[in-house]
Amino acid sequence: MPTDGRFAGARVAIVCAFFVVANALTAAGCSNSTINAKAPEPDPRNQPYVIGPSDVLRITVWKDPNLSTQAAVEPGGTITLPLIGELHAAGRTPAKVQAEVAERLAAYLTDAVVTVAVVEVNSYRFTVAGSVEHRGMFTPRYYVTVSEAIALAGGPTRYASTSNVVVIRGSGAGGARRIPVNYDKILSGDRPAQDIVILAGDTVLVP
Repeated sequence: MPTDGRFAGARVAIVCAFFVVANALTAAGCSNSTINAKAPEPDPRNQPYVIGPSDVLRITVWKDPNLSTQAAVEPGGTITLPLIGELHAAGRTPAKVQAEVAERLAAYLTDAVVTVAVVEVNSYRFTVAGSVEHRGMFTPRYYVTVSEAIALAGGPTRYASTSNVVVIRGSGAGGARRIPVNYDKILSGDRPAQDIVILAGDTVLVP
């Protein structure tokens, strides 16, 4: 009887150890799934606007019309302002450009009050290619989603494979990512999350 008790105790210990290991593996699997979950694509509508080449800025210096001006961002990303000269604007928010203008004017003016506003958005460009009615480059003045970009292109043709749309997006260092989009599922409401916002430089390919 004591021997049977020891064997029974051993069996219980083995079963308990099995469940402990199984639970640990399950937890690890869940943790990895969370870590490997695909991050959502960026939505610039929720962020401050980032200035780009060809955008037009209005720089106003309070009570000093001679220093106030309107300037287009050059292809190299710079603007030229009275008194302070060249300043890099592309890739920055208006608030950051405003802060630098005020800082550089401080060498000439006391308590300069500066505002910087984007009056023309010209850097937001993307291409819609493939089986759409009007292929080409589009430059709307506001951010659009995949379905809106296709609508701007006149919609898909009757031969388009709309369940296999691809958004080609730069990924840095000259590379590119291909983001699959099921246009049919977007229209039906089954996959609204796939109606991502198009970024400057994207290509929407409708096969």
